[in-house]
Amino acid sequence: MRAHEAGALHGDLGNRGPAWLRTPVDVNALVPQLWPRNVARAADGALAVAGLDVRELADGFGTPVYVLDEDDLRARCREFRAAFADADVYYAGKAFLCRAVVRMIAEEGMHLDVCTGGELAVALAAGIPPERIGFHGNNKSVAELGRALDAGVGRIILDSFDEIARLTALARERGVRPGVLIRVTVGVEAHTHEFIATAHEDQKFGFSLAGGAAIAAALRVLDEGVLDLRGLHSHIGSQIFDASGFEVSARRVLGLQAQIRDARGVELPELDLGGGFGIAYTTQDDPAAPHELAKRMRKIVEGECQAERLAVPHLSIEPGRAIVGPAVFTLYEVGTVKSVPLGTGIDGADGRRSYVSVDGGMSDNIRTALYDASYSATLASRASAAEPMLARVVGKHCESGDIVVKDEFLPADVQPGDLLAVPGTGAYCRSMASNYNHVPRPPVVAVRDGRARLIVRRETEEDLLALDVG
Repeated sequence: MRAHEAGALHGDLGNRGPAWLRTPVDVNALVPQLWPRNVARAADGALAVAGLDVRELADGFGTPVYVLDEDDLRARCREFRAAFADADVYYAGKAFLCRAVVRMIAEEGMHLDVCTGGELAVALAAGIPPERIGFHGNNKSVAELGRALDAGVGRIILDSFDEIARLTALARERGVRPGVLIRVTVGVEAHTHEFIATAHEDQKFGFSLAGGAAIAAALRVLDEGVLDLRGLHSHIGSQIFDASGFEVSARRVLGLQAQIRDARGVELPELDLGGGFGIAYTTQDDPAAPHELAKRMRKIVEGECQAERLAVPHLSIEPGRAIVGPAVFTLYEVGTVKSVPLGTGIDGADGRRSYVSVDGGMSDNIRTALYDASYSATLASRASAAEPMLARVVGKHCESGDIVVKDEFLPADVQPGDLLAVPGTGAYCRSMASNYNHVPRPPVVAVRDGRARLIVRRETEEDLLALDVG
């Protein structure tokens, strides 16, 4: 297997002219923070994970394939649990969900967030205690809410006045009093992509704090007395590195806590500050460790509670990407390589880029096309002594935007049949995968202690045709 680091000089390389082509790059190096902790290079230069050669994984399961380092995922669960020992840690299932992963996080003492009836079905099928489930979503149906009540889901996060009325009616019919949180839109501008920033006012989630909807929702729930209002919830976005957004969010949400206390004499016992903690996709990313996040967030909450004369509420957080994202890489096979001119650079010389086409693409990782996300790539089936070349890793789909890795240095001798590995693909890649161009979705393979097991099988053409009843 070959493995070259990926992302050693990541960024908008096309604007720098050919000078960067002469920058020394070790195409066989691995940057640890980009990879699951059990990934290493074998003696012959091939990549291995948990003692398994990726060439064996490719032979046994085919490519593309998502490879999950189970010990890495479990270790990240334990790190968050230890750092937030006095809080509840909910794994955000939308990042990636299957029965095996639900069982892993449950065994590590985690709670679970779901946001649709389908995710709830997976959670219940995996056997996690329903009281450890939180149910999100901006448009939960009557059927979904009914199923959550019947299952005994621990908390439901309310997102609209329509939902308050809907859930109140269902709870009255059943004679139950479910625990609920109010999702508050706090007006924080998270430093992330527009489509994954979720706390500014002009978007679909939650009750506006500035517009008065949040306090109106809380008072309505308290006054009706059917639902058990346990606290407030805020989520400012995803792939966030700057803690200042959490500081502003906590200040505003706890200010609302104080308003509710002053209006009704009730101090809500819980506060959920959401998730969105960033991970390293390239060497330019520098995520905070869980213990650093916990220290900052506790300090913020304790300081604001003191200022508002509030008891410190029981905290909860919702990491998803930060747990499963770094624990997975995607393994592809190279199909074609072509070199194209980039035009004249800033020093008058001509540069070139090689397009390395793999057997997957936007159907197994839409994030590059959807969010302009950056990824790294590594030659995984062998080492190489060749000079580095500027490459763009692209998929097989009939779209010019079908890009997996925008800019990467790969060995100049990369060729059809080589394996490439792309790290950091555990979050939202399989979850958002599609059958575009009728490409079956890849499998997910969990590896641990030198053994591999299939936890989500590869789709087949028969699966695609089974839904086509015309």
